[in-house]
Amino acid sequence: MPLIPLVRALLSLFGFLILALVAYLLWTWWRGDVLLDPSGVPLRVREDWRLWLAVGVVGWSLGGRAFALLFLAKADIEPTRAHRGGGVMTTSPTGATLYVESEGGEDGPVVIATHGWGLDSTIWQYLKRRLGVERSLVPHRLVTWDLPGLGQSKAPPTGEIAVANFATDLAQLIEEAAPRPVILIGHSIGGMTIQTLARDRPALFSARVVGVVLLNTTYTNPLRTMVLSPLMTALRRPLLEPMFKLTVLCAPLAWLSAWQSYLNGTAHLANRLQFGRAVTRSQLEHTTLLGTRNSQAVLAKGNLAMFDWDASGAIAAMACPVLIIGGTLDLVTKLEASEALVETASAGSLDPVTGVNHMGFLERDHHYNGRIAAFVAESAQDRPLDRVDASASLNLS
Repeated sequence: MPLIPLVRALLSLFGFLILALVAYLLWTWWRGDVLLDPSGVPLRVREDWRLWLAVGVVGWSLGGRAFALLFLAKADIEPTRAHRGGGVMTTSPTGATLYVESEGGEDGPVVIATHGWGLDSTIWQYLKRRLGVERSLVPHRLVTWDLPGLGQSKAPPTGEIAVANFATDLAQLIEEAAPRPVILIGHSIGGMTIQTLARDRPALFSARVVGVVLLNTTYTNPLRTMVLSPLMTALRRPLLEPMFKLTVLCAPLAWLSAWQSYLNGTAHLANRLQFGRAVTRSQLEHTTLLGTRNSQAVLAKGNLAMFDWDASGAIAAMACPVLIIGGTLDLVTKLEASEALVETASAGSLDPVTGVNHMGFLERDHHYNGRIAAFVAESAQDRPLDRVDASASLNLS
């Protein structure tokens, strides 16, 4: 979402200023001052405090993240990290190569979870743990995947990044799950992807999809439903679009800047804006690491694609139960967006979670994943396999 990249870009400029300060201190230390001794012989006198200050600043630039994590987040009880299981690669009709992981048996529904922008499928660690515990009571298979260009998935050869293409990719995963019923979970742009699929292929939600969970998402251009939306919308063309286009053109420099801000901790400060007060150090580190090691050019293209995205009213095409969870402190997709979604849904329910921000499914994972587990159990009971139209065919072209 555009808010965090903007803040991170501004903090990255601060990081470059710090490097400029280091260069200045080292140069002035090496140059020193030339003085004459009593006999008239010139001597070069260096002020060593400049050298030590430069060394200290370099140390902060390389290791500041440790202090940022210490002061910005709480200690962990259940750590999360960017860990992968055994996945497979599959090709989508869009030309993208998708990395997909799945776990579970051959009974019950298939739950497909789509992550938010700037992340990858490793962000579902808590969900995997909770549904893994529930699997003995409610048999199912959990499928997680990396959006094209992120994680281990590859964008199409054209390099195009578009939410409509993500929806086609998701449709492919649903087709591969046939004939089992499917429950879709989407966070942020993952929720936008599900709504795009409902907009473009509404029949799918009566034939194959038996339930949808939307986490901290929106129904239109995120600039319109985020904090300071009038200002952010006004800044779109004069600032945001040029900034993201410049990031694509200067990808190597953007990569260097991203890792510098990660190491010095300013990236953690930017990502802290997505959390409420309950964030832990592993949660902040996990999200910041993913936002750093993913291609900055791809991230910029995705943010540009969101500016022209709209699926207003698409949720009405979901002929299945829809659970919407939003945070009361969400700055990136305000709770008002979730409230607007539930008003349009034909069978929707809203769970507003007090005190959480955009990454609420991490900082309040027990609440979010408890609701998801209950929803999966209810959906599996209401729409068993023999009531799903196994003959439904998808047009994926």
